[in-house]
Amino acid sequence: MKLHVLLLSTLLCSGPTEALEPISTSIAVGMAAALTGFLASYQNIFYYFNECCRPEWISFNRTGLEASLQTKLFGQHIASNIILKAVSGFMNNDNPKKPLVLSLHGWTGTGKNFVSSLIAENIYKEGMDSNFVHIFTSELHFPHVSHMDTYKTQLQQWIKGNVSSCAQSMFIFDEMDKMHPGLIDSIKPYLDYYDKLDGISYRKAIFIFLSNAGGESITQTALEFWNAGRKREEMELKDVETSLSMSVFNNKRSGLWHTSLIDKNLVDFFVPFLPLEYNHVLECAMAAMKARGLRPDISVADKVAKDVVYFPKSERIFSVKGCKTIESKLDFYT
Repeated sequence: MKLHVLLLSTLLCSGPTEALEPISTSIAVGMAAALTGFLASYQNIFYYFNECCRPEWISFNRTGLEASLQTKLFGQHIASNIILKAVSGFMNNDNPKKPLVLSLHGWTGTGKNFVSSLIAENIYKEGMDSNFVHIFTSELHFPHVSHMDTYKTQLQQWIKGNVSSCAQSMFIFDEMDKMHPGLIDSIKPYLDYYDKLDGISYRKAIFIFLSNAGGESITQTALEFWNAGRKREEMELKDVETSLSMSVFNNKRSGLWHTSLIDKNLVDFFVPFLPLEYNHVLECAMAAMKARGLRPDISVADKVAKDVVYFPKSERIFSVKGCKTIESKLDFYT
């Protein structure tokens, strides 16, 4: 392969210092044409088997995302609506003004990580296994507060390097509520309204923050709706957005505490994930059985759902851990 490339390069890039005879020129042109065809075919084969930053591997499937949100995510009508519109609008914009920045909030087990995977699966052919999807976990990648300066430099280098390789990269920051305050501000320039920074455009990248911070605020609103006899489906983003963003901004234990990302309005959407009720846990159990290749059994799902801890203790309305323990409980009941 390298010999062919070298020969082709030599044939096509020869300078005018030496004149070629007409017959030699014909042979050279013929060889160059043949090699060009070979390289084009080889390149197509390479792109087919090896993930590249090309439409063959990166292509948004709006229908797929919508179907997945409707059939696989339970009890999250607000989040589903925001995610579908935000991602669709961004991916269909050939010239976005800034990267898409989503901040997903809610108690554990409500679907934040799951939604991140759904987004990846409907943009990248390889889904979460794509070389262009990057996950950072606070306790794993940034464990020591004494190394903050090093982490900031590394984080900037990681993002710059990956976006240089593929403009349509996705970065997922898990456990934002455990991240050291101030660290995430180091990537603020990459999320801002800049055309390019040092010759690199970050405007087609996607940043997703996952956090339990703000869960109390979301749950309080959901509980108020319940006590007022109102259906949770009546709840809208406006009912929780302001209190959620303020709660996250003022939470000293959160990586988004007093962050300039919020102060400068660089987070496009604060996405609330509501606490799950019994019927949602039931749906999770049925879906988990189906995913295992088992025939969904409502009686088994009911046992699993009833075995989950709910709060407040007197009313038992919301699942403490959402659907997080469903898989392990299924092992016990099936």
